[in-house]
Amino acid sequence: MKTFIPKVDANTKKWFLVDAKGQTLGRLAARIATVLRGKHRPTFTPHLDTGDFVVVINAEKVAVTGQKATDKVYYHHSMYPGGLKTESFQKFLAGKPEEIIEKAVWGMLPKNRLGRDMVKKLKVYSGENHPHQAQGPVPFAK
Repeated sequence: MKTFIPKVDANTKKWFLVDAKGQTLGRLAARIATVLRGKHRPTFTPHLDTGDFVVVINAEKVAVTGQKATDKVYYHHSMYPGGLKTESFQKFLAGKPEEIIEKAVWGMLPKNRLGRDMVKKLKVYSGENHPHQAQGPVPFAK
C-alpha cells in the first residue's frame, strides 16, 4: 500500500466567504483555522498546505460570551524593560476589528513556515464590502 500525497495546485484552492456578524469569536476562529489548514478535505496532509482561502466580512460585529467584552485584554511586549503594552477588547474592536479575528485564527495554526503561509490566505474586512468578488467566494455553511 502506498501513501497518497496530494499535488498542491493553486487551481484546486477554493474561496470561502464567512460573515462574522453575531458569531462567537472562538468558534468562528476554529472553523476558519480548519479551512485554512485543509482539514475539511479528504486529502488533508499535515506537512502540505492543502487549505483554502477565507474572506471574513463584518469583523466589527463579532460576538464574545460572558464578560470578555469588558475583561479580555490583548498584550504585546517590545522586549525592552517596561515595554508591555495592553489593550482591551473594546478598544481593539473600535480601532482594529480585523486584528481580533486574525489573532484568534493565528493562535490556532502551526507556528512555523507552513502556518505563516496559511495565515496569508485569510482576508478579514470590517464592513460588508471586500475586493475579492472576482474570485467568487462561496458562503461557508455553518
